[in-house]
Amino acid sequence: MTSTFSAGEVWRPRVTVATVVADGERFLMVEEDVHGELRLNQPAGHLESGEDLVDAAVRETFEETGWEVVPEHFVGVMPWINPRAGDTTLRFVFAARALRHHPDQPLDDGIARALWLTRAEIAADAPRLRTALVLKSIDAWLAGRRLPLDVITRLRDTAG
Repeated sequence: MTSTFSAGEVWRPRVTVATVVADGERFLMVEEDVHGELRLNQPAGHLESGEDLVDAAVRETFEETGWEVVPEHFVGVMPWINPRAGDTTLRFVFAARALRHHPDQPLDDGIARALWLTRAEIAADAPRLRTALVLKSIDAWLAGRRLPLDVITRLRDTAG
């Protein structure tokens, strides 16, 4: 593959977090407006400057669904190249347990609703998935990919 960067230019991927939140056979999903089309995704979003990856996953899940969650495992890093823009995103996927729902919590702009779906329902609606990583994340979790959270170095562990 040929690089599209000029000499001295630094490649900077986008960094996102996503959570796989299971309740029995159902998974917490969001329906979101992406370029005028309603798409399905896990609770996910961009890492903010100076933010811890695990904290970002908790924050994004709450902002997009109104659910408080506790991360329990790290599922993995999944790279994705946006076919429209050509940029690369590194998606850090966490498995979390739902603690409490706040139904009156306003959801992030663009989020139409949060919903619980089975893997079969998600797969049946595959053309509406935000990316193929949505189902890959669920399948990785279902296959037992659950690393301890301490494989991720936390910001608070590096301070000082």
